[in-house]
Amino acid sequence: MSEKKENKKGNVLPTLLCIPDISGFTKFMGHTDFELSSKVIPSLLNKIIYSNEIDLKISEIEGDAVLFYRTGDLPSFEKLMSQCHFFYTEFYNQLNQLRKQFSDNDDAKKIPKILGLKIILHHGMEVATVPVGNHVKLMGEDVIVAHRLLKNSIASDEYILLSNALMDFYGEKNIIRKFEWGELQEDEILVEHLGVVNFAYFDLNPSTS
Repeated sequence: MSEKKENKKGNVLPTLLCIPDISGFTKFMGHTDFELSSKVIPSLLNKIIYSNEIDLKISEIEGDAVLFYRTGDLPSFEKLMSQCHFFYTEFYNQLNQLRKQFSDNDDAKKIPKILGLKIILHHGMEVATVPVGNHVKLMGEDVIVAHRLLKNSIASDEYILLSNALMDFYGEKNIIRKFEWGELQEDEILVEHLGVVNFAYFDLNPSTS
């Protein structure tokens, strides 16, 4: 998928934002002993990072989430969805492996019961990439929108969410609305100062993935 013409204002570029976020993180931290949670969460974040097969770059690791980004040409819609579903299946494989690995801990059974994965996808036309030490800090309204999309009214805790900005970038003819693991649904949220933000999502379920 070719990117629209690049914005030439310094380091402000059209950018794909991808945020795999561990759902149930706060509950898990509060209901398991620290020794277990301090091993489980980093292991899951590492599994997400090393499951990246489409050259996404890491801006930040945000406690229970990874902020990926990519400028330049984007993968096809199908390849992007396959990557997100791969994040999900690898995450669940790791959940079950960790449950077995720490089976001597009574809290281990809570690992796959409490934790899950949601993935936010957004495309911003003007995202600033600012070097901070050895990392790149992403700034701009679109970064705020991407994070705000995490706070939605989707009943499920496990899904792939696509902003309308991303959908518009790919165009209707390139969007696949149904995979064997999920079908695209539509919704919206009201964001303070920004108004209504429309999005679509694939509801994920471990029993059907």
